[in-house]
Amino acid sequence: MAQDAQTSVDPNAKLVIRNIGLMLSGALERPILDADTIVAVGGRITAVGHAKDVDQAGATTVVDAKGSPIAPGLIDSHVHPVAGDWTPRQSQMNWIDSTLNGGVTTMISAGEVHMPGRPKDIVGLKAMAIFAERAFTNFRPGGMKIMAGAPVIEPGMVESDFKELADAGVKLLGEVGLGGVKDGPTARTMVAWARKYGIQSTIHTGGPSIPGSGLIDSAVVLEADTDVVGHINGGHTALPDREIRCICEGCGRGLEIVHNGNERSALYTLRIAREMDQLARVILGTDGPAGSGVQPLGILRMIAMLSSIGDLPAELAFCLGTGNTARMRELDCGLIEVGRAADFVLLDRAQHSAGRDLLECVQLGDLPGIGMVIIDGLPRIGRSRNTPPADKVPEVVAA
Repeated sequence: MAQDAQTSVDPNAKLVIRNIGLMLSGALERPILDADTIVAVGGRITAVGHAKDVDQAGATTVVDAKGSPIAPGLIDSHVHPVAGDWTPRQSQMNWIDSTLNGGVTTMISAGEVHMPGRPKDIVGLKAMAIFAERAFTNFRPGGMKIMAGAPVIEPGMVESDFKELADAGVKLLGEVGLGGVKDGPTARTMVAWARKYGIQSTIHTGGPSIPGSGLIDSAVVLEADTDVVGHINGGHTALPDREIRCICEGCGRGLEIVHNGNERSALYTLRIAREMDQLARVILGTDGPAGSGVQPLGILRMIAMLSSIGDLPAELAFCLGTGNTARMRELDCGLIEVGRAADFVLLDRAQHSAGRDLLECVQLGDLPGIGMVIIDGLPRIGRSRNTPPADKVPEVVAA
């Protein structure tokens, strides 16, 4: 597979996926769809239903799911890309392609903070953000969609800096707190400027993670009022339970749970969100690459953990890593519905799992097997090199 996969989509290309055994929508309000066929044209979903009711004529690519379940491509809400498909944090190549083999089709930068010699002056940080946005728009390993260019705010920035960033295409802020701005009032002012110009924000939550970061407690999180409470379960060190509850109850922002955090605090956050009937606020990330390594199966592992130990039905757990994130981050993927990007992962019960099907496999804590990943209506990988083998494996039968 080419490292820099084709990014343009033929507007006339027609994909048909048939014989789907179970369709997970990514939407909490209706997590399972009564359908067995998906049609996409030009990389976008045009029909979801039963084979007899949808137009399959003229397909340029036909995938026989062979009874395999399908879900929206997974979304990692918290990554730290740097230079292409290499991470200096672990000196590892091809980590993005490996993550694609974990079913992730979109990843969102929380700051390119591991760049050696990362500039912290205002001109430099803006230049690096614009460069990263451009570079990862053009470079898509295996077809992966990478939302990058997330500057870490520093003291001295003014409103015009945020307008300049937005005008250049920057849509994200890196984790507030990883730079020199660590106090609530300054953060709140800059976050408001960013929001004014359509730039989403997230904040480091918990104890320090890398040199230069520091403790960000509930008071700072609530005052900063970022769009997403980044790794509320710590990255790596979590806040005390009382402060996690204070954040959950004190704001209506996104609650991001990450793989590289405190698992007990992750389960505690999930419980509070369910008690508040606000599960839609919970999204998933890995917070990698980081000191703990690269986690190609991190989102799948979070789904399995929250389902099995958190007693969350598997079909709802998948929504946390797909539709919840898509809606919160205003993405055009993450849900199986007409008009959305045709990004899918076909997966099934792992061979020899005690679970009898995909959902029971996940609810028992086992990772499912991935048989195919599709991005923009194009099959990108077949059987994953990283997951256990799936019971049912789809096949491209015409192209």
